[in-house]
Amino acid sequence: MTAAAALAASAPSSTADSSMRASIQKAAVAGGRFFGAAAQIGYINAERDLYDAFIRDCGCLTPEIDLKWATNEPSPGSFDFRAMDGLARFASRTGIRLRGHTPVWHRSIPPWAEGPLADADWRPVGRYIAATLRRFPTVEEWDVVNEPIDTGKRMDGLRESPFLQAFGPGYIQRALEEAREHAPRARLMINEFGLEYDTPEHRDRRYLLLKLVERLKRVEAPLDGVGLQSHLRLGYGPFSQPQFAAFLHELAQFGVAITLTELDVKEEAYAAPAETRDQAVADAVRAYLDVAFAEPRVGGLLCWGLSDRHSWLDLTEEDWSRHAGAWKPGEGPGFNRGAPLDAAMRPKPMYRAILQAFAQAPRR
Repeated sequence: MTAAAALAASAPSSTADSSMRASIQKAAVAGGRFFGAAAQIGYINAERDLYDAFIRDCGCLTPEIDLKWATNEPSPGSFDFRAMDGLARFASRTGIRLRGHTPVWHRSIPPWAEGPLADADWRPVGRYIAATLRRFPTVEEWDVVNEPIDTGKRMDGLRESPFLQAFGPGYIQRALEEAREHAPRARLMINEFGLEYDTPEHRDRRYLLLKLVERLKRVEAPLDGVGLQSHLRLGYGPFSQPQFAAFLHELAQFGVAITLTELDVKEEAYAAPAETRDQAVADAVRAYLDVAFAEPRVGGLLCWGLSDRHSWLDLTEEDWSRHAGAWKPGEGPGFNRGAPLDAAMRPKPMYRAILQAFAQAPRR
């Protein structure tokens, strides 16, 4: 039994607790939006409390790792979609929508594909786009290209990824066009991070993303929407509600749908009491969502995981050194507390902040 499974088995039952609380998805739907989270089918199958939480609170799932290229094509033309097939069956059985994430990403290129990309051979990229989009025709929204923006390298703001180096700036349009061939009814998106705060870097990234969307629209690329990853970081920089609202308004002028695709929160004050930490997380989430949901083109929100139990946000060496001496030997702050449910699947203030943000947002 894994540590997470043991924790699920030993924790107080969340079924009774969840039956008495409001559903985030129901609050989202009431306002014309949707709510969901990233998932891995292995965890869902192994942990009944997590299974129940997804059914109760989610109207949409996105695969955390199970549609990435390096995961599914270990050798040329040899695909292994077993994990994603399982997630798709779970979604179909429970009536939950699926998002697709992500065929084209610079951090998920199979080692065998590095050579063809260096030779500017598009065929492996096109083959993977075709294989994924054809196999999962019920996916309604695809992050076709993930994280194409970088700062300080090029005037156009594009990341110097193997895709850019092999195929030039047109690779994004080409990926979208081929995706449209294989999924004519799906919403096709690009997905980006680092857009939230009033810092020089985030201001630059917002500007560069707007210019990229403008260019894609000018050449009539089949871009239907933009995903804003929404990885919040306490202590990183100030969050300006007016500036972020202005950015969303500018983005909406291009006629694209907007989805908040990967919301979570990296904490800062790990030595504080859990109640203090949780409230800081909830306050940041509520401030962000109140601005986002005021823009009518923001149609949905997904968290990058429902529970702290499986968060990718680990404490770094910098976190530990910043809090040197705060804990006795062998002790520590536990999990990063940046998901709606804690490690025992109990709702935290972040859960209530999301619920209230949906409930009090203007109806779309």
